[in-house]
Amino acid sequence: MDIGSLYHVSSGAVKEAAKQTGAAKRAEAAKEREDVFSTVLNNAIDNLHTTNSYISDMENEELKIALGQTENTHDLSIALQKASAALQYTVAVRDKFMEAYKEIMQMQI
Repeated sequence: MDIGSLYHVSSGAVKEAAKQTGAAKRAEAAKEREDVFSTVLNNAIDNLHTTNSYISDMENEELKIALGQTENTHDLSIALQKASAALQYTVAVRDKFMEAYKEIMQMQI
């Protein structure tokens, strides 16, 4: 039973309990928003680490070719494509975050 349906009862205790129930719901909704933000932030950080890993792999393949340790240009080509795609994706996500940040900063309270 939802105590909010008893809101029109004249008892102050019932009205106070209804207010507290509303506050609990707002607190729960705020916690859910924090969890969503935390998840998005952690995924963005993981994607940055992945991008750095691809760039490091690309640099390693370039060094192997330059030092003559390998003649397989196919691995270098794959590493270059992975690093390029990951970097483009990272820049696109960064740009969207910056747009959202600017929009939030321009909001009137």
